[in-house]
Amino acid sequence: MATTEITQATPERSQELSESLAEIQTRVQQAVSSSETSSNTPTLVAVSKYKPASDILACYNLGQRDFGENYVNELEEKAKQLPSDIRWHFIGALQSNKSKTLASIPNIYAIQTVTSTKAATALNKSLLPERADPLNILLQVNTSGEDAKSGLPPLTSAELSSDSELVQLARHIIAECPRLHLQGLMTIGSLTESLASSDKENQDFETLKSTRDVLQDVLKQNKWGVNGKLVLSMGMSSDFEAALKAGSDIVRVGTGIFGARHKKGEA
Repeated sequence: MATTEITQATPERSQELSESLAEIQTRVQQAVSSSETSSNTPTLVAVSKYKPASDILACYNLGQRDFGENYVNELEEKAKQLPSDIRWHFIGALQSNKSKTLASIPNIYAIQTVTSTKAATALNKSLLPERADPLNILLQVNTSGEDAKSGLPPLTSAELSSDSELVQLARHIIAECPRLHLQGLMTIGSLTESLASSDKENQDFETLKSTRDVLQDVLKQNKWGVNGKLVLSMGMSSDFEAALKAGSDIVRVGTGIFGARHKKGEA
């Protein structure tokens, strides 16, 4: 359980979070039900960036177990305070020099933003000796091509991709990082695609799906993924329903659950 006593959310805030979380869960199930590409229950990651530990605990008490954080120090601080069976997902920009800190968090479940062999190697070396399960790794792909977005270039065909950065990184994790598990791919799509008509295919989601298919074809050996398939993490508060209909396995929802974010120190 938590190692430090934390302030409980007020009854009003707890009720607000309960209603918001229930609404998002309902929308997730409705999107999956109407999807022709997904039959599995997706993972809803509640993104708690800048939100207090009391908010996370309130959602935990409602049965939510997967939470996402963007900043290493904030994740480290919250993990010390909150229950040990929370599954923490790191979804922020990953710097190699922060890998040791992340890997030392006992209940870190997945790093969704790996883009380099250096970071993967550091994570593999830094995991706690007593950790029983491999650390799940998702490779971040820049599907929109925007300079401001992190991630490796997507793949177009197996014939042209064998020497690509993404394939080389995947092979490195499989062959050289035994304490890591290559679970899948992640993207942060463009805002333009996210806000486009729901009747139109989101090209960023389609690009990630095709990249996954190419990568699986190139890797061939099945030492990765879940049930023989690399999972996809795509979709946030503004477009998670479209992502689920496109076949996403993981959606990352922050504002939809916790409300608008304020940076620390802001009113």
